[in-house]
Amino acid sequence: MRIGELSRRTGVSVPTIKYYVREGLLPAGRLTSPNQASYEEAHVRRLRLIRALLDVGGLSVAGLREVVAAVDDSERPLHGMLGAVADNVVPRYEGAGDEPGEALVAARAAVADLIDRRGWHTDSRGPAAEALAVALSALENVGHGGFVEVLDAYAEAAESVARTDLEYVARNVVREELVESVVVGIVLGDAMLGALRRLAHADASVKIFGEER
Repeated sequence: MRIGELSRRTGVSVPTIKYYVREGLLPAGRLTSPNQASYEEAHVRRLRLIRALLDVGGLSVAGLREVVAAVDDSERPLHGMLGAVADNVVPRYEGAGDEPGEALVAARAAVADLIDRRGWHTDSRGPAAEALAVALSALENVGHGGFVEVLDAYAEAAESVARTDLEYVARNVVREELVESVVVGIVLGDAMLGALRRLAHADASVKIFGEER
């Protein structure tokens, strides 16, 4: 297909497609003449992946370049590829500075202990662990540090959700489709889980506190 058809099929403008090619995010088309190139279904999939990473995942171009490199590295294990995607999608917290407060130090220790206790194969200093530590630190600072006592209950629920996520992702066999599923699953899945949690809160509130309280 010509670049115009590629643009129509993906909803990405021709100048933007050319920009992605220049940035090395999208492979160049096969030249059919000095000024014409032909594109294939692989380009359609890659463009849809790029848009999912940018629009849904909120990645920067630098983060996108790292993920695309992971996708294109056929020698990288699937777990490593998906890990590169997840690390770039998780929000990063840079506000702690070089001298974090006592609450954050304690929260980081609690997160590391949780990871060790549950035998999770994950980095206790990675972006997701830091995000959890920041949340626990904020809870401590507003007088709800007791939440650390129910971390295991939350972790057990998270394990169930993670298994469901990856069993869904595993239905895809194309690497780009796997990555897109991870991005959409993390970002939109978080939104869906949040909404489900609020619905369950409403139900649990009636059952625990009663309608009249």
